[in-house]
Amino acid sequence: MVAIAEYKVQVGSLQWFYREVIPETPNGRSPVLLLHGLPSQSYSWREILPELGKQGFRAIAPDWIGFGYSDWPEPQDFAYTPEAFIEALTAFLGVLELSRFSLVVQGFLGSVGLQYGLRHPDQIERLVILNTPITPTAKLPWKIKQLGLPLIGDMLTQDPLLVDRTLEGGGPYQVQNAALDVYRRPFLTSSSAGRALLATVRHLQLATAMAEITAGFTHWQQPTLLVWGLQDPWLPLSMAQQVASGLAGGEIVTLDQVGHYPQEDWPEQVHGALIPFLRRANF
Repeated sequence: MVAIAEYKVQVGSLQWFYREVIPETPNGRSPVLLLHGLPSQSYSWREILPELGKQGFRAIAPDWIGFGYSDWPEPQDFAYTPEAFIEALTAFLGVLELSRFSLVVQGFLGSVGLQYGLRHPDQIERLVILNTPITPTAKLPWKIKQLGLPLIGDMLTQDPLLVDRTLEGGGPYQVQNAALDVYRRPFLTSSSAGRALLATVRHLQLATAMAEITAGFTHWQQPTLLVWGLQDPWLPLSMAQQVASGLAGGEIVTLDQVGHYPQEDWPEQVHGALIPFLRRANF
């Protein structure tokens, strides 16, 4: 197995944590950037990263600012809006000198990565979307929405068990305890992690983001794969079908018995769809 390396890098006033695989035999293709959703971490890509490395891809999976082992700035120091995340991501990619890459996004907050990609199409070689809000019909599910509510949100986001409830509420599987320990750790370490999640949910501006994404897809030319877990209680397959039908290079792969977090539920199915798409020579 290709080993996953873990790094921290200072980008302006913010420190990013990221996981990376460097292949022993590079295949000459662009690197792959994988962005997680709420309330997750780059750890969710732990089974996908080595598989990409084995196939010759350099792959990078950061923890968004406010999540995992990246910095958890207080809301007065970081706005936790899509614009703030996009600005921070732009600076992160600049420090890593990632000027062209294939982009893989998943979930709520992965949608912010999609906003970035649609704004910078010249940087994106191929796009893969896993169970991400992508149309105006997308709504924040109650399990996530309540994390941003006054009073109750303040309490829930200080409870490490919010991770269990949300990750397992998104699909048919129980997450292994060892994995839950990793996901809970930031919330056990500092109350700042909970405040960052609260601020993110409150400021996700989903309707505005969906309008931008819908408009962006009307001009999108890059090869795009939508990998959709059919057991997602929050984002139906019809959403992916609507987007794919409007894209010149849009394809869908459906995953049975997989929920909102496909890379957590059944990573073998995910990399089974992802790698042939990334390796394909021509479209």
